[in-house]
Amino acid sequence: MTTNKFRFDPFSPDFHANPYPIYEWLRDNDPIHWSFMQAWVVTRHHDVDALLKAPELHVDDLPMRLRQKSQYLKQGNFTALAQTIENWLFFLEPPHHTKLKSLVAKSFSPSMIETRRPAIAELVDRILVQAEQKARQNNGEIDIMIDFAEPLPAMSVTQILGLPLEDHDKLMRWSYDLFFVFDQPMSLSGYQKQNEIAIEAREYLINLMATKPSGLLGQLLEAREQGTQLNEDEILGFCIMLLIVGQETTKSLIGNSVLALLQHPQALAELQQNPNLIPAAIEELMRFDSPVQVIARLATEDFEYGGKTIHTGDKVILCLGAANRDREIFPDPDQINFHRRNYNLPFGGGLHYCLGAASARVQGQIAIGSLIQRYPHLRLKNESNPELQWRESITLRGLKTLPVKFLAS
Repeated sequence: MTTNKFRFDPFSPDFHANPYPIYEWLRDNDPIHWSFMQAWVVTRHHDVDALLKAPELHVDDLPMRLRQKSQYLKQGNFTALAQTIENWLFFLEPPHHTKLKSLVAKSFSPSMIETRRPAIAELVDRILVQAEQKARQNNGEIDIMIDFAEPLPAMSVTQILGLPLEDHDKLMRWSYDLFFVFDQPMSLSGYQKQNEIAIEAREYLINLMATKPSGLLGQLLEAREQGTQLNEDEILGFCIMLLIVGQETTKSLIGNSVLALLQHPQALAELQQNPNLIPAAIEELMRFDSPVQVIARLATEDFEYGGKTIHTGDKVILCLGAANRDREIFPDPDQINFHRRNYNLPFGGGLHYCLGAASARVQGQIAIGSLIQRYPHLRLKNESNPELQWRESITLRGLKTLPVKFLAS
């Protein structure tokens, strides 16, 4: 039994501000914990790693539950939202998962993403020029989230899909709101808002599909024309998944990394003096403050694990953020160390390992490397009391805003 001080409550503002003391207590005292949410909470690295690959655990069938929830509405339904997310890889099992992933896996392979480095660097340059112009008009200050971390992944995924770059503001709005579909439970009004976004996003893509777009969207349309068993709902759902998840995780990766470096000046100085450490630094910063904090699974059969009986229908919450601070794997886990060689879990594992992991890594490397080299005087706007505002999300750990002094006074 947990004490109130160390209660796993992912809805709490205190938990959003700093979940790591609670994770540590659970790892040490109750690593496979039955929570007040009526779900198992798993916090040790080797347990999370093993259960990500466990055949007894499957993805949650949220699309089906959304259709069931529709019957409680006085008007309207969640049809568009259900149609959209039922073709997200996160909610699919083989063979449907295999079919969709095989069509796009090459586009997101590490080697293919490496070819995009010049395009990503060009976007970073463009965004930093705009940020610097804003800073010069604002006492040398910008907001890292709004002026840097948000536009980069939005523009990058826009390019990958072959969408008009000028539409990235609209895509950022959809992305922020629709990502909360991963946070369960949610109110009916929350689902209604997301259903409206799904309708808007689907209409937007359907109109673009009629113009014979380039990019990945064009490739999927071409694959359908060549006889691949790919329907319109699958194309729409998959592209919206990329728009949403491709933005939010990378945005939080960049924001969390900047914050960690500014709060650990020795690590920042080491990275500025040795830019070759950037790839290792991104791995360590993702471990230190993981953008994706939890992944939920559903037990499809009874099984024993770690001395606990997990029953059919039980929800299992795998805490990546806790696993990445496990001292049994990472000595001094609350310290930043760019020279670790351990295996962290920033993007999950097993069948549903994140398709966009390589893209997020490369964007993070270029964004952080460029930022800290060009702006060596970068610091928090209020170093003694930064008053950080974290997103109210169970799944994602990310900042709403991050005000900084961008230019030297």
